[in-house]
Amino acid sequence: MPNFTFEQIREIMDVPGNIRNMSVIAHVDHGKSTLTDSLVAKAGIIAGEKAGDARHTDTRKDEQERGITIKSTGISLYYETDVVNQKDTEKYLINLIDSPGHVDFSSEVTAALRVTDGALVVVDYVEGVCVQTETVLRQALAEKIKPVLFINKVDRGILELQVDGETMYQNFQRVIENANVIISTYECEDMGEDQQVDPTKGTVAFGSALFGWAFTLTMFARTYSSKFKLDREKLMKKLWGDWYFSPTEKKFVTADDDGKGGQLRRCFVEFIMKPVIQLCRNTMEGKRAIVDKMLVGLGITLKGDEKDYEGKALFKCVFQKWINAADALIEMIIMKLPSPVKAQAYRAAYLYEGPIDDPCGQSIQKCDQ
Repeated sequence: MPNFTFEQIREIMDVPGNIRNMSVIAHVDHGKSTLTDSLVAKAGIIAGEKAGDARHTDTRKDEQERGITIKSTGISLYYETDVVNQKDTEKYLINLIDSPGHVDFSSEVTAALRVTDGALVVVDYVEGVCVQTETVLRQALAEKIKPVLFINKVDRGILELQVDGETMYQNFQRVIENANVIISTYECEDMGEDQQVDPTKGTVAFGSALFGWAFTLTMFARTYSSKFKLDREKLMKKLWGDWYFSPTEKKFVTADDDGKGGQLRRCFVEFIMKPVIQLCRNTMEGKRAIVDKMLVGLGITLKGDEKDYEGKALFKCVFQKWINAADALIEMIIMKLPSPVKAQAYRAAYLYEGPIDDPCGQSIQKCDQ
């Protein structure tokens, strides 16, 4: 049962400031439909444990058989969340279009982009920015669409490739730089702020669509802000780039020398990747005592049957409770993608064929019903 009614959706449609129209774009097989599942599950349309396997937006029989998206599929999702001001919950309507990544169906992507204002660009951690990633991103920027980035399949780096946190950081950095090179080449000047993606601005998320978990720096900065007595914005800048925390001096430093001839780990690796990698590997290696101890520290409790889970089932369950993909995505979509009110101000002239200063053109620009 979805946890919303048609009346609620109808009501929110009159509040354009709380609507987000967005599409999910990427190279083929980078995990768009799998990722969309997490958002669909959060809205109560499918069960949480099915997220990642259901591929809910692949509705056609040929899509299910071939395991790829052929047609763009739209879905409206309703959420009540306190992500903006942490105190009061607000209502939001996210109209999402899951588009195909295969080059043969790129006309589907064009159609999806025309009716949306923001795009969630999904990139595979292992494969990085591919040919089709560049094509769809270029199309999006030509349509004056604001991008946010999701680096997917991080679990493969941890479990299959067995890389350490620093290697992951360098790989993330490379993916982000490659995406930003494309964005800076094709971005439109009149969209206002800079379109480039940046983890410290909360426009990049990292995670695993298959297991339904993801995080942004915003989420961890919120967790750590009381510990370090720093506000969230300042802390986010310290959690990326060449910042290290010196335990002896109890402060953030820019040199990785710990004063004893050793080397400090950068903050991103120490405070974010280290706990993620430890929990991930210990869960998959069946080290239950260590896992249980970590869960107590994170304030996560397993209920009923969940206590008997092992391997992948336990991994998915624990991580969805700790850093749920839908929470990271909703936060990024609501806080970083433009509402129709904001987007139509700069997209109206591009979308409307008549003179922009006539009554219709002006109403579109002001998003006036």
